[in-house]
This record gives sequence, C-alpha cells and structure tokens, in this order.
Amino acid sequence: MDSRNRAQNGKPQQQPTASSHSRSIDLQSARQRIRQKALADKGLRFTTLWHHVYHIDHLRESYYNLKRHAAPGVDEQTWQQYGEDLEGNLQDLSNRLRRGAYRAKPVRRTYVPKLDGSQRPIGIPALEDKIVQRATVEVLNCIYEADFKGFSYAFRPKRSQHNALDALTVGITTKKVSWVLDADIRGFFDAIDHAWLMKFIEHRIADQRVIRHKDSTLFHGCTSRHDFSRHSPHNHAGR
Repeated sequence: MDSRNRAQNGKPQQQPTASSHSRSIDLQSARQRIRQKALADKGLRFTTLWHHVYHIDHLRESYYNLKRHAAPGVDEQTWQQYGEDLEGNLQDLSNRLRRGAYRAKPVRRTYVPKLDGSQRPIGIPALEDKIVQRATVEVLNCIYEADFKGFSYAFRPKRSQHNALDALTVGITTKKVSWVLDADIRGFFDAIDHAWLMKFIEHRIADQRVIRHKDSTLFHGCTSRHDFSRHSPHNHAGR
C-alpha cells in the first residue's frame, strides 16, 4: 500500500525502523535536556526554544499524535488529506515557522449542550494549527511540568480530569475526609486577563518567538457560521 492510500485510510506512512528510532531518541534527548535545566534552576528563563517547535521531526510526531477522524477546522482539511503529501506539507510548515511567516487561522466555533440547558463553546482549530499547538505544548511541558505540583490536575500528561477523579476516589475512600469542596469558575477562558496570562508565561519563557506565537494564538479570532469574533478560542477539540 502506497503512502497516499495509507494516509487516506488513517494509517501512518511506513518509515524505516532505524531512522524512526533514531529520531525518537533525538526528540527525547532534546526534551530531557530542557526538563533537566528547568528542574535544576526554577528561576531560569529559556531564550532558545522556537527551533524545537519547528523541527520537522517534532512536527511529524505531533501530526501522528492527532486524532485521525477529528472534525476539521475552517480550512476543511482532514488528517488523511494532509497526510497525502505529509513530508512536503511538514517541510513547508517548518519553513514558515522558521521564517516567521506562519499565521494561525481563526478557530471554528461550535456549541455542545450542557446538563443545565446552556451551551458550551468548543473551538476547532485548523489542522496545521493543531500540529503547531501540539508541538509547542510538548516543548513547554518540559518546563512547566517541572514547576507544577503533583496535586494539580487538568490538561497535563497523566494528570487529566479523569486522573483527578481517580485520585479523589482513593483519597475519600482510604482517608478520613470531612468535606469535599466543588467549585467552578463561570466563563473562565472568556474572562481571563490576557496581559496577566502572558506575564505568567514570561516568568519562564524569554524566547520572543514563542511569546509572539502564544500571544497570537491564545486570543485570535473565532468563526461561528458566517460570523467572526475575537475571543479566546478555548476548549479546543479534535487534537
């Protein structure tokens, strides 16, 4: 089966085992070096991270880690379609990121019903934006996972909402617990202060290319049907 047919069927293109293994080791080594520096110096601000994001091996890994059949964004491009010329597409994306020519597309906004009758907005990024977002997150995780506490759960590796519920279950069934507090912040991502969020990021990140990228993608436009608005495209789906 050729690479185009494999992409259309949602299957990764076959790659030489030795080179794939070598690339995996190189990526892990690069991340480990970042992680070790973050652990060794809690006040260190990282100045050269962007090249890790646009490295084509990193972008390729991010592509393969996406959900194969997720809903497309405003570009209407699916995972399978992008994979028909994967290496050419990734090389072009890497070059645009390196030159500073990459621009994130507006997020397609849709809504899902909540139990209380209201609707939760869900943002669906374009496929290339998903790739870049995942590549960026993998790099930043090396730094922030060294800072976060073990009891902090959310969008973290092995610290998802389901892991939080598991930890809570163990806590209340094995220890004496008098009360449990359940609270929710209404419209958190809509109300969060953009300037302060960027300041928190800059505590650890001094690479201005990363800062500009996060600044442009955290609060860029959303499209809902034929409308365009500039809001935080939160609750990204289809990664």
